[in-house]
Amino acid sequence: MYALRFLILLLIFSSCQPEPGFDVVIRGGQLLDGSGSPAIRADLGIRGDTIAAIGDLSGRKAKTEIDATGLHLAPGFINMLSWANVSLLEDGRSQSDIRQGVTLEVLGEGRSMGPLNEEMKREMRNGQQDITYDIPWTTLGEYLQHLEERGVSTNVASFVGNGTLREYVMGYEKRAPTPAEMDSMKTLLRRGMEEGAVGLSTSLIYVPSGHASTGEITDLARVVSEYGGMYISHIRNEEDSLLHAVRELIQIAEDADVPAEIYHFKASGQDNWDLLDSAIALVEDARSRGLEITTDMYMYNASSTGLNVLLPAWAKDGGHESTMEYLRDPEARQRMIEEVKFHVPPENILLVGFRNKDMRHLIGKNLAEVAAERGIRPREAIADLIFEDDSRIQVVYFSMSEENVEKNSPCPIWQYVRMRAPIRMKGFSWNRVRTRGPTAPLRASCPILSAIAGSFPWRKPSADSPPCRRAT
Repeated sequence: MYALRFLILLLIFSSCQPEPGFDVVIRGGQLLDGSGSPAIRADLGIRGDTIAAIGDLSGRKAKTEIDATGLHLAPGFINMLSWANVSLLEDGRSQSDIRQGVTLEVLGEGRSMGPLNEEMKREMRNGQQDITYDIPWTTLGEYLQHLEERGVSTNVASFVGNGTLREYVMGYEKRAPTPAEMDSMKTLLRRGMEEGAVGLSTSLIYVPSGHASTGEITDLARVVSEYGGMYISHIRNEEDSLLHAVRELIQIAEDADVPAEIYHFKASGQDNWDLLDSAIALVEDARSRGLEITTDMYMYNASSTGLNVLLPAWAKDGGHESTMEYLRDPEARQRMIEEVKFHVPPENILLVGFRNKDMRHLIGKNLAEVAAERGIRPREAIADLIFEDDSRIQVVYFSMSEENVEKNSPCPIWQYVRMRAPIRMKGFSWNRVRTRGPTAPLRASCPILSAIAGSFPWRKPSADSPPCRRAT
């Protein structure tokens, strides 16, 4: 009896206690929840590292209060194609991205930070520029653990790059793998998936990733399918063979039974802009047949990569060191220059990154300007600059159509603003940095209207989803 009375008194006492406070309350913001629904005015309460309440919290107290009147509040953005793999080693706080709202960096476009052999580590050391770092890891999981131990603010996920697998097993050789080499790549990929990778990636305009055939990629994609992962690709061509490249990705997804995504979906080069409508139709047709094909996109009309992509394929097949050897050979150099193919005019190629500090005065100039200053043709300037800098040279290509950017934007759920994380993993669990632990399968995705991250359930387009705008 006394025990029962004590329990009743305890319950009464507990019910009289005030609701626990919050560490932070953000008040009066327009909340975007990632579902594609219109923003709603709401308060948000945070306790520790958890969103503890959403709604009218006017009667609740907090240690810190933030007035968000007139501002929008959203879950963190996903950088679906992040190259922060080196900068996070220098600044684990991720200041350049986190101040723009990015809370998840997805690494590994065709190349990943593991697995590495000693020759790959040597190449990585030789390629270091302003940021220098040790390479104590070998596997992708060890790299992620290294990041975690150093301290990192953002969440980080990574694909395993087929270019990394190929280089580990075959170097830069342009040939089909032997059965033994293929088995080695599959073993390395399985280890990466078990360490927490979210799938397989390719970047097929670069070597050695692009040396892989469709069949080879499909065989590797079947491995990630076993783990509930996905395939993502910088497709083989974004110019005059765009449609063939889109069909290749769709075929891989179908044959390997794996979700697939196209990185930075676009038609590059003015002569190819009208191909985008047909590319959109290919994706929509594949989705209508039940294939999980998605894309991400830039919200601007430029892209950034190396100046060396303008060189003929044979000049890049053996990697950068091979390109430099060709440039030292007068006959090969001249052949290389004459076979340069411009998909944009030289005045639309902006120089933005040099390894050699003595050449950085050229940053901000376009290729046409530099060629004119030197009194040479732009195609000759390409060879000279790459040789003098001993690097691929980072540039910005203004190669896309503003109209196409606008045309892409209203596409329904399958199109994401450069940032999307379609992750469906067996044993998927966000940890500080990597995925591990037995949990239920999960998809994290976000619609184009908000382009924000978070663990929101995937949904199919509704009947009133805005249609893609096509040329008429």
